Amino acid sequence: MIEINNLTSFVVDKKKFSTVAKKVLKGENKESESISLAFVSKEEIEKLNKTFRKKNNPTDVLSFELNERDCLGEIVICPDIVKQNAKKYRVSTEQEMIKVFIHGILHLLGYDHEKSKKDDLIMEKKQEKYLSKIFK
Repeated sequence: MIEINNLTSFVVDKKKFSTVAKKVLKGENKESESISLAFVSKEEIEKLNKTFRKKNNPTDVLSFELNERDCLGEIVICPDIVKQNAKKYRVSTEQEMIKVFIHGILHLLGYDHEKSKKDDLIMEKKQEKYLSKIFK
């Protein structure tokens, strides 16, 4: 299950995000878990990034683990940054949005690309695997 809170003007395709969450969670044997997803402004994600990661800049996605029963945590996405990155990487906004969402879910599942090169490669492979299932 996924709970979506949109605090921006970005138009959210709830069905798409729900489908993505289900595919990734099923693929990781975590079907019974739920996720909270929030869309926020550049200013808000910059505040969160500074508070929780000591980085004074906006970012595309942040993940916050919750130690609650059946809820993995919350993923916070900034649509404005995702749109900028989509242009930079020459992909559609939808594709970049789904990529960062998958990235956030993988973080909630314990994967961390900042730990080591090995973990980075594992996370990258999983991200690509799930993206290819969604964008066939």
